Amino acid sequence: MDHGTSPRPADPEPAAGAGRPGRGRGVLEGAFALLDALRRCGDEAGVTELALVCGVPKGSVHRLLDQLVTVGAVERRGNRYRVGPQLYRLGQAWEPHPGLRLAARLPVQRLRAATGASVVLAVLREDQAIVVASAPGELEPLVPVRNGTAFRLDTAAGHALRGPLGGGPVLDREDVVDGVCCAAFPVRGRDGRTVAALAAMVPAGRRLDALASSVADAGAALGRALARGVPHRSVPSAALAP
Repeated sequence: MDHGTSPRPADPEPAAGAGRPGRGRGVLEGAFALLDALRRCGDEAGVTELALVCGVPKGSVHRLLDQLVTVGAVERRGNRYRVGPQLYRLGQAWEPHPGLRLAARLPVQRLRAATGASVVLAVLREDQAIVVASAPGELEPLVPVRNGTAFRLDTAAGHALRGPLGGGPVLDREDVVDGVCCAAFPVRGRDGRTVAALAAMVPAGRRLDALASSVADAGAALGRALARGVPHRSVPSAALAP
């Protein structure tokens, strides 16, 4: 010790997480990587499988799963895990555009019933087309459609999302997937900007002109519903679980 100076007093013991700005973020990143791995694995997955998919050590995966099970974000069945109800409830609260998901319910179902197509409504997020409403059709299980699925932007839905303001239906004649054709149409908000794309996928060989017309009609109807404004449907407080 240098006797010409007074020794510095010891620093106080940091609180949990203090002085380690990256720790909390690292835990959150690990948890979200794990949840995304569960999504990609499908219905259920084990610790070893999840560790391989998300690149997190097995011990860390096990600890994160225990915490996620505690808060209801993950469910456990024996040695298998799957996404839990709390995560589903939180996800349902996301609204990519005011009133979009509610306004899309009838047009999506009616388009599916009229054409037999697999129908999706997608929005643009981080250079991907994310499905926010869907109705499975003839292509199941060849091309399963699920809410939360991401499409590349070189698909018909992607082109419709990024197309010119006055653009009409976008057609895909087996350009992305062999045996699958698609027609997509941009859905516009009150200000005329594209807020989503409505797309219908059918097996190759179907008449795309008729499909494109149906998709355009449904997309225009959805746009008109958005322009009118979808009334908020409240739920009586007595019906809500505490």
